[in-house]
Amino acid sequence: MEQFKGQPRLPKFAVPKRYDVKLKPDLAACKFGGSVDIDLDVVADTKFIVLNAAELSVNAGSVSFTHGGSSKVFKPSKTETFEEDGILVLEFGETLPIGTGVLVIEFEGILNDKMKGFYRSTYDHNGEKKNMAVTQFEPVDARRCFPCWDEPACKATFKITLDGVPSELVALSNMPIQEEKVNGHLKTVSYAETPIMSTYLVAVVVGLFDYVEDHTSDGVKVRVYCQVGKADQGKFALHVAVKTLELYKDYFAVPYLLPKLDMIAIPDFSSGAMENYGLVTYRETALLFDETHSAAANKQRVATVVAHELAHQWFGNLVTMEWWTHLWLNEGFATWVSYLATDSLFPEWKIWTQFLDELTAGLKLDGLEESHPIEVEINHAAEVDEIFDAISYKKGASVIRMLQSYLGAEVFQRSLASYIKKHAYSNAKTEDLWAALEEGSGEPVNKLMNSWTQQKGYPVISVKVKDQKLEFDQTQFYSSGSQGDGQWIVPITLSCGSYDVRKNFLLQAKSETLDIKEFLGCSVGKAGCTSNKDNALFSWIKVNVDQTGFYRVKYEDELAAALRNAIEKKQLSETDRFGILDDSFALSMSRKQSFASLLTLLSAYREDLDYIVLSNLITISYYLARIAADAVPGLLGDIKQFFIGLFQYSAERLGWQPKPGESHLDAMLRGDVLNALAVFGHDLTLDEASRRFHAFLEDRNTPLLPPDIRKAAYVAVMQRTSVSDRSGYESLIRVYRESDLSQEKTRILGSLASCPDPNITLEVLNFILTHEVRSQDAVFGLAVSNEGRETAWKWMKDNWEHISETWGSGFLITRFVSSVVSPFASFDKVKEVDEFFKARPNVAITRTLKQSIEQVQINAKWVQSVQSEKDLADVVTELAAAVF
Repeated sequence: MEQFKGQPRLPKFAVPKRYDVKLKPDLAACKFGGSVDIDLDVVADTKFIVLNAAELSVNAGSVSFTHGGSSKVFKPSKTETFEEDGILVLEFGETLPIGTGVLVIEFEGILNDKMKGFYRSTYDHNGEKKNMAVTQFEPVDARRCFPCWDEPACKATFKITLDGVPSELVALSNMPIQEEKVNGHLKTVSYAETPIMSTYLVAVVVGLFDYVEDHTSDGVKVRVYCQVGKADQGKFALHVAVKTLELYKDYFAVPYLLPKLDMIAIPDFSSGAMENYGLVTYRETALLFDETHSAAANKQRVATVVAHELAHQWFGNLVTMEWWTHLWLNEGFATWVSYLATDSLFPEWKIWTQFLDELTAGLKLDGLEESHPIEVEINHAAEVDEIFDAISYKKGASVIRMLQSYLGAEVFQRSLASYIKKHAYSNAKTEDLWAALEEGSGEPVNKLMNSWTQQKGYPVISVKVKDQKLEFDQTQFYSSGSQGDGQWIVPITLSCGSYDVRKNFLLQAKSETLDIKEFLGCSVGKAGCTSNKDNALFSWIKVNVDQTGFYRVKYEDELAAALRNAIEKKQLSETDRFGILDDSFALSMSRKQSFASLLTLLSAYREDLDYIVLSNLITISYYLARIAADAVPGLLGDIKQFFIGLFQYSAERLGWQPKPGESHLDAMLRGDVLNALAVFGHDLTLDEASRRFHAFLEDRNTPLLPPDIRKAAYVAVMQRTSVSDRSGYESLIRVYRESDLSQEKTRILGSLASCPDPNITLEVLNFILTHEVRSQDAVFGLAVSNEGRETAWKWMKDNWEHISETWGSGFLITRFVSSVVSPFASFDKVKEVDEFFKARPNVAITRTLKQSIEQVQINAKWVQSVQSEKDLADVVTELAAAVF
């Protein structure tokens, strides 16, 4: 039996074809029993059957294999579970005959509180705490519910039966109910058999729910389930789901293939949502929208998450990745197409401009030497959780957007439809998608894209002008400033002085030189100025137009100055203004550009009013303030004043109150700008926030504190909270306890730790470990102030045993580690963190820990670099004076 331990995948002696799963959950005792009959095809001579099982008590006496041809019953001579590998090994006394048969296993398990496998979630009903039973199987936790071949390629059909269900409860699975038998206070519910699908998509939910219902134009029944009394909060998601199913039916040229789609809000849920075929599970914050108390950002999140999960019904469920190496095919694509759907439903949101947030997150993680390729080898089930990260989702989505932009929207859509038809009910690898796109476009897609998916990182394209020639040079970008040796086939786009002049080419070598007049039809004069044959002046050259490429651009000084001038004159699109800002920030972090020159560039954005540009400017300003606090604490006051001056222009135009008919983007921007002014200590903002907050405490429905600015007001209140004046903290805790809206609770948790008093920070951190905070929400309380960083680190060390017990596997523990470790900027801290975790190894955080430590090293080098800038004080003084 030992030969099967430590293997990345199951041996293929036998292939499952059909599961008949019977489960009997006991919600009071928090346990379940069950049995599974698996139709198998034995395809090789073997005395062993090896499948997945974890944290289950298997009844060895119940296990049997009945050969289909002879009806001979085989009983295993030995049955053993290897928990570390999550496998169940059955050894038989004789070789099993080739052909079909049925494997029968009975088992018992615990309805755990870890939000994976078959678990329990709690909710309040009429003042009483109740349990519900929920499944979360992706990536490798179906094995915690029933023994199975728990790999994406092992597709089969599933016949699910739930027994012993309290008759008043709702019991859901992937398919519609086929039969329901009530026996007194209990019922048995059987469901129609599923289509062929992977184990990670099987789902069961048992609890007390309300629902709202609608139908698509072709008759698919769509329901949104939520806690009793919250049905109205499901109406927006229901609308989005019905419209999105119809949109995807047209886009993929394949209808949604199940008779129903249920979407359900689960109070305790580890990720944002899960695309189980026909029964999609969500966090409450990702599915429910309260017209009175939810913010515009909440509405947008519901729309994009629903669109993402429903994309998986085709890309993931119908066509499934062959192995976790190809996870990005699921997640990158669903991320990209969710923007396509949301843009179609809500064009006024300009959602494609916000796709740049996905791009930036992908670039940030992939700029680390401890990043990984999009296609990453997985050698053990414990490694899978860590690749549900910004590479699989956000870089994946970004390279798809880059490719679609290069091939053209129609060719791309046509090729996708062909790919889905070809691989429906089956599995696919990355190269299968490339083959379909290559066939549909006639372009060498495989050659073009392998450099983006099979190696980590991306290039920075250096651009300079020399003798009327434009020189391009690519090198691998690392945030550390190190020199990488990667090389890519890069789709370069550029505009010259006007978006009417737009050119593109493939940069296939390390460098390339183009004749400006020949290529762009213009010549370059002083300070990056260009003139066409009529001698009309142009003022800039922008590479990577609209940021469709997954790369950064570094301009020589004169070209950079021309672009800064174009930003001030509002000649560039919001996406290009965003791109120049983000690339400059990254170049400064990697010490390829000075801190002073970055601050000077920021000043060009003072009158910018675009949401995506300003929200990124705010994010960058928070980071710069943290670096400045460590590098040049004496200048921090002036730097904060500079940032206050930058954001006052937009704050004055937006005001505190929503305006009739204002845009969705302005509603989101108002909260972000006021939040920034509060963090940087703007007294007038803090005073006004306090006034409005106290009005809110008196009347929760006051128009003085609409949902879009509540987070900003809460943060403002915490800026003046301390051990000697705890009223703000205590008031927010009271609001938290009184609210039953998850979005309100996470808003408050994300505000509390922003307090500059480390003693209050410690109270907040201890609070998030109490039963009052759901496990999945604790990470929101880790958003600590600069002053609270050391407190958070000491607290995490002191509570590590509890943290790793509660969140020990899955992506939530990686969020804990990165949130607490990454903000530091000291080489001493690198050593301290490394020593602490070396004594406490955990395979689930190995990659994240290395990435977090690398980020601390990057920050520390940046701090040293900033300290060496001789003219920084003069620049800061000048900039702070100029913005007022």
